[in-house]
Amino acid sequence: MKKTIALIAHDNRKSELLDWVATNSKSLIKHKLVCTGTTGRLVEKVFENNNGEFVDLVKFKSGPLGGDQQLGAMVCSGEVDIMIFLWDPISVQPHDVDVKALLRIGVLYNVPIACNRATADFMISSPLLDGDYNCFGLDEDISKYLDRDLPGIK
Repeated sequence: MKKTIALIAHDNRKSELLDWVATNSKSLIKHKLVCTGTTGRLVEKVFENNNGEFVDLVKFKSGPLGGDQQLGAMVCSGEVDIMIFLWDPISVQPHDVDVKALLRIGVLYNVPIACNRATADFMISSPLLDGDYNCFGLDEDISKYLDRDLPGIK
């Protein structure tokens, strides 16, 4: 079953992601890839250099220019099955609040997220990658949030 896989990497982690994509291109080519701007351009080149393979790839804006938010909207709409987000835990990011928001929304909507190569390796090799898997979206307890009582409002 074709999945939608989000690929995001901060500048200091892009080379690691590109190496991971090249290593796993045979698995990734079966799926739709969605990426923030610069990462998407570089991922596309990996596939072009790999015998000119065509990949189903959508490139959004660069993360700091709204790309993280565009991906977050896809997550909220149930359009992202897996997120590989190699973020830089050392360097300060100018769009740190967007990064945190994307990670938070991914957790909220129960999207599997890999933040390092080891976890990405486990996810790409999972039998669930090519099979049916029902993501249940919002956790039932979180859904109750919408029906909560608000103080002073009836």
